[in-house]
Order: sequence, then C-alpha cells, then structure tokens
Amino acid sequence: MTQASVTPLIIDVRSPGEFATGHVRGSLNIPLDRFADDIAKTVPDKSAPVILCCASGGRSGMACSFMQQMGYQQVSNGGSAGAVSMQCGLPIDRL
Repeated sequence: MTQASVTPLIIDVRSPGEFATGHVRGSLNIPLDRFADDIAKTVPDKSAPVILCCASGGRSGMACSFMQQMGYQQVSNGGSAGAVSMQCGLPIDRL
C-alpha cells in the first residue's frame, strides 16, 4: 500500500476552546496538556499516518517529537490548522 492511498489522521493539539473557533474538518482534538495520556489510546497503530496541527506549529511540533520518541513512524508537524486545511484540501469547521 502506498502512502498516497492512506488518509492521514489529523490531530489538533490546541485547547478545546481554540478548537471550537475553527478546526480542520474531521480532525480530532487532543489538547497538548492531555496528549501524553491520550495519544496511545487514540492512535494504537504506530505505523498510521498522523498530521499534527495547532495555532502556529509550536505545540504540534512538541507533540510530533513526543510521538516520534514513542515509536510512531509516519507523524508530521503540519503547522497551523489553516496550513493543514490548505494542504489537505479540507475546509475549516466551527463548533
């Protein structure tokens, strides 16, 4: 199976309040302060493609490093939610 045929999971590591103001359609919200406790349950497959995002790329960069240290193989820091939205061709939704 090629990477292009697998849809990556998009995880937004901002706070729930920030997530509600606008997030990539279909993304999951795992705030950085809960990330270490929740990521293994949410993404048990360490070979699954994951794109992380936040407001500017700082928090998602920390989460990306954490996942790589845990052995995740296809994780990337997408930067801001807006950048990921454009890269993936997905709209921004608001709660």
